[in-house]
Amino acid sequence: MGMKKNNEIAEDTRFPVYQCLLPVSRQTVNHCTGLLARHLEKSGSKWRRLPAPRIVTLVLALLRHDQRVFDLAGGNAISETTLRRWRDELLRLLAAQAPRLPRVLRKIARRGGEAVLIDGTLIPTQRRSGASNRKNYSGKHRRHGLHFLALTDEKGRLLWISAARPGSTHDTTAARRDHIVQHLRDAGLGALADLGFVGVDNTPEADPDDPVVVNGFKATRARKLNPGQKQANQVLAAARAPVEHGFAALKCWQILTKLRIAATGATALLRALLILTNLESNR
Repeated sequence: MGMKKNNEIAEDTRFPVYQCLLPVSRQTVNHCTGLLARHLEKSGSKWRRLPAPRIVTLVLALLRHDQRVFDLAGGNAISETTLRRWRDELLRLLAAQAPRLPRVLRKIARRGGEAVLIDGTLIPTQRRSGASNRKNYSGKHRRHGLHFLALTDEKGRLLWISAARPGSTHDTTAARRDHIVQHLRDAGLGALADLGFVGVDNTPEADPDDPVVVNGFKATRARKLNPGQKQANQVLAAARAPVEHGFAALKCWQILTKLRIAATGATALLRALLILTNLESNR
């Protein structure tokens, strides 16, 4: 007796769908929705399987909760490919709004600012085998990741984020590749940094008595710090504390817990999250 083929999904094999609160302000959702709607109208591609506000909500859920694409797509009756395409589309639109370094510094100078805060951070990534991924291993943090530089103002508000670099990149190397010192000098600003940036200001035109990047004093086995130097380091550390608050606000987006996207897309992701973080901070 032949068996009858049945392509229907049995009821007891369907996965349950649940609702979850998305801790993102209405201001952020409205900004992203307007940005996407204008893009769709301009490109002449107005039709989507879901309306723009719903698309934005799904993408923000991916970023805020690090929700699996498979689960989120299945719960909303769309394909994984479609959701990834929507995610990348919105990230590109947001990243395009991220200001470039010279413009940021000129804006700070026009407001009467005198200095910015600079620091580097490692965003963890999945560990992959092979020689090509060894450069992503950070000996300092003892894990694989991508290195970013960021600038904040004296209150810890994120101003600028660099391009993604391998996790083995040193802060000083990254700052030199981005010509941080020259941009600061052109804008007439200084920067407060930790000891990871020692030597970044060693250029022929640098004035040793008036450095562009202030680092503090570094002790060695042969040379201990005197009380005045220790006190200066404490004052500098207190002034630099807001930059850590800026990184903490950025890393509230749980997609940064462990990146699972290609390094080529990590720069756009971080710059898009800069815009979203500042929207959340200003609500």
